[in-house]
Amino acid sequence: MKHRQSKGDREPTIALINIVFLMLIFFLVAGTLATPIDRDLELVRTAELDPDASADALVIHPDGRLTWNGSSLTSAAELLATLPEDARRLVRVIPDRALPAKHLIAAGRDLRMTGAERVVIVTERGAP
Repeated sequence: MKHRQSKGDREPTIALINIVFLMLIFFLVAGTLATPIDRDLELVRTAELDPDASADALVIHPDGRLTWNGSSLTSAAELLATLPEDARRLVRVIPDRALPAKHLIAAGRDLRMTGAERVVIVTERGAP
C-alpha cells in the first residue's frame, strides 16, 4: 500500500529555494546600484614606487623596539629631536607584521604629538 503525504507533511524545499533565489536577485541588483569609478581615473600603482623611498623610515619591531637607519631609539620623541625641521613633515613608519595594532597606533600618536606633520605607514608591496 502506498502512503500518501498530506499537504501539511511536505518538505518546504521549494519555498526555501524560492527565497534563496529571490535573495540572490536582490543582492545582484543592489550590488549594481553602486556608482562606478570614473573611467578617466587612474589608480595609484605601488609597483612603480622607489624601493629606496623607505630607507629613512622608523622601523617598529614585534616587541615594540624602535630603530632608525639601524640605530636603536628609546622613543619617537628621540627620533624627532634628531631630525631637521623639513624632515619632520613626513615620517615613514615600517611596522613588523607581528606588531600589535595598539603599539602601532601609540607610535603614530607619539610621532604626531612630538611634531610630525604626517605619519605614513609603509606596507608590503603587492604584485603588479
